[in-house]
Amino acid sequence: MSAPIHTDALVIGAGPVGLFQVFQLGLQEIRCHVVDSLPAPGGQCLALYPDKPIYDIPAVPVCTGRELIDRLLVQIAPMNATFHLSQQVSRVTPMSDGHFEVDTSAGSRFVARTIFIAGGVGAFVPRQLKLDGSEPFIGRQVFHSGDAIPPAADRHVVVLGEDDAALEVALALADAEAHRPASVTLMHRRDAFKAAPALVERMRAACDASRMRFVAGQAVGFDASGGTLTQLNINGANSSTTSLPADLLLVLWGLSPKLGPIADWGLKLERKQVVVDTERFETSVPGIFAVGDVNTYPGKKKLIVCGFHEATMAAYAAAAIVFPDRPVQVQYTTTSTRLHRLLGVAPAP
Repeated sequence: MSAPIHTDALVIGAGPVGLFQVFQLGLQEIRCHVVDSLPAPGGQCLALYPDKPIYDIPAVPVCTGRELIDRLLVQIAPMNATFHLSQQVSRVTPMSDGHFEVDTSAGSRFVARTIFIAGGVGAFVPRQLKLDGSEPFIGRQVFHSGDAIPPAADRHVVVLGEDDAALEVALALADAEAHRPASVTLMHRRDAFKAAPALVERMRAACDASRMRFVAGQAVGFDASGGTLTQLNINGANSSTTSLPADLLLVLWGLSPKLGPIADWGLKLERKQVVVDTERFETSVPGIFAVGDVNTYPGKKKLIVCGFHEATMAAYAAAAIVFPDRPVQVQYTTTSTRLHRLLGVAPAP
């Protein structure tokens, strides 16, 4: 096992509230590490609505989810947080000295003085293909959202999905100049898509040109020979069952939030949300805070701007834990030379 990383704060979740938590911790001179289940910072903003407009961020009349994340990443750059992506926190164990031992699904280990759960509605995990007997093929012939796409040359590829990611992958395979697949099939339960209209138009043109095909149906089983997946069985129009040649199944059904291991950390929960107080936004376990959509308290509103407030209050509370001998004082970024130094904007001497 790897040696543990010692840190004053561990932020679980790299969505907008988690990123702003990093900023507020930095203003308190609390350095932190960040763990997120996705391969890049962004949380729901990038996973669910990267290009949709957001209108309720203070002083920003309108921005997309992607733009909000980009701006937050610029804002936290002076804080030099370290990101640990594509992994989930799997275990949190309180220590006798008030610290916490933390393990992740990727084998990372931490010893943290404070923990901030900013996981939104939970860790995002790929929606799985659930067919009896499919487990042995996962990672060999069946791949889900976020997995690296394996070589597809001369293989029959079936792409399952309806959004931008699914259509983009299918089109990229169909239009490949080299290492072309033997065939590319896009499959969805009906002939209607969530993808951008331009992508749908390109997909239909590729089908008309016989570079790929679209099949409306639902996967109901598969055929295998010698431990190798060979065909995908589907229910199509009029409930008829047909088979598609399938050497590779790319299941691009997007991501689904799951509360996951948080439920086993001994925190007080209410309807799968973490109960916190409204002074410190601390959970029932001292030293563990919860901010954003993952928490609950009387009057809770699931808004990004409310999460920003919660992150601010939690950072002040954490400062009293991390620096018990230092008074916690409110300072202003307009006038504080200490904050200017932390932000890298202090005038030259």
